[in-house]
Amino acid sequence: MTTTQDPWETLRTSALLGTERRPLPATALPLADAVDRGDPATALLELAALATVRRRAGALPVPATDPPGPPAAEDARPELPEPAARRLAVLLSGRSGSGGGAQANLAELLPQWLGTARALGLRPPAALIPGLLDAARARGELRADAVALAGPPGRWLAEQNPDWRFVLRTADQDAVRREDDPADHQVWHEGLFAERVTHLTLLRRHDPAAGLELLRGTWSTERAEDRLLFLDALQDGLSPADEPFLEAALGDRSKNVRATAAELLSTLPGSALAGRMAERARAAVRLACAGTHLLVTPPVECDARMQRDGIAPKSPTGRGERAWWFGEVVAAAPLRVWSESTGLTPGQLLALRVGDSIDETSSSWADDLREAWARAAVRQQDAGWARALLGPAPTGRGARARAPRTTGAPAKLLAVLPPRERAVWTAAFIEAHGLGEAFQLLGACATPWTPPLSTAVVTALAGAAASGAYPWSHSGVLGMTERALAPETAAAVERLAAEAAPDSAWSETFARLAGTLRFRAAMLAELTG
Repeated sequence: MTTTQDPWETLRTSALLGTERRPLPATALPLADAVDRGDPATALLELAALATVRRRAGALPVPATDPPGPPAAEDARPELPEPAARRLAVLLSGRSGSGGGAQANLAELLPQWLGTARALGLRPPAALIPGLLDAARARGELRADAVALAGPPGRWLAEQNPDWRFVLRTADQDAVRREDDPADHQVWHEGLFAERVTHLTLLRRHDPAAGLELLRGTWSTERAEDRLLFLDALQDGLSPADEPFLEAALGDRSKNVRATAAELLSTLPGSALAGRMAERARAAVRLACAGTHLLVTPPVECDARMQRDGIAPKSPTGRGERAWWFGEVVAAAPLRVWSESTGLTPGQLLALRVGDSIDETSSSWADDLREAWARAAVRQQDAGWARALLGPAPTGRGARARAPRTTGAPAKLLAVLPPRERAVWTAAFIEAHGLGEAFQLLGACATPWTPPLSTAVVTALAGAAASGAYPWSHSGVLGMTERALAPETAAAVERLAAEAAPDSAWSETFARLAGTLRFRAAMLAELTG
């Protein structure tokens, strides 16, 4: 008995093997005779298009199946106020809604709406949950808030529709099951990789010791690339209890795993690795006898013990090898070692001149030392050192303004400070230097921006408009303002729009920004009202 093979399967086989190895099949597709087979590759694509149309046009209704099981669990959260529900429908559809005036792309405002609604403990109407899940499917950054907001109905729907299965894999702290549940770790042993990472991350937040034990049980059988990401998950709840496991991982066959284990250990100031790095750091940097400057003696080789502690013998950045080794040692050493060994505060240490053991007047190592200290401050989340490295908030205006010396990544140092302090420092920077170098600093500030920071940004935009600059020269900051400016600044932005030349680029920019701020103000009022 012979069977007729599905035309789509024969075409797919030809595509996988290549038309040079597998000739084009003869098919009974409608219009297949009209396809020019002179170029086999082009002909294959045309036949595939015909087969696609045939498959879609000939789709039959799916036969009825058994009932989908028990209904979704009860969702006891209060439902959204009706105006907020209508606003969500507008945001999901991308329509501009009522209210007039130009506005930002509403898709950019959806994350703020979702985060606020989730924080308020509200639930959306059932009719909007499918649209919410579709939006989260298309945009990964929405998933955590969207899944939490969809609640039990969203998880029930995900079990019925394969397109929404991501809901079952999305980390949701509210969905963490008890550690002693026998079925708790089934997804770890049987799930997809993304599901396993999510499970481990949730377990570490809920019970760090149980998460470590789960990872330890399968560690030797995991692939190197998987071990690396599983190791990253240990950042949640990292404590000295993790040190023996991480110390053993320093001997892993994957250099990336070794480097990640070393970085995690360096964030534990009391770890054995931190102690070894402290010993190397003290040998590399010492206070001169007169106490007036620091002397730098970088390592002369990267021995086997240094390599085991995560320091690569070859610089991957193009820097000199000794500079690379020196930076890695200082960045991994506990910051407290410097005050303990010198008796000086971070500010006093940073004020010292830096020389080397050969030429004490040379300052060639000053930037390397400062940058390594900055990396250590970010890695160890040390606000005191971050504050000293950033320096006081800038003062003055324009060309005479004193720019702070912040070797390293100022935005990363800023992120170590408390949110209000970040906003104050950034506002002062913008008042002194304008918006030219403020994009990354603003990105490190919590949103929505505080009223003082928002005022500083609006004032700087007014100055940019008055100076004759074009809006697109500040496009990055302008895009951020639509999502982050305090809505209370809408009136000030409307005044700027009225004062700008009619039909000018700035007039349109300010009008759009004001409309967006009014939209956000109404959006948040509906949620809280």
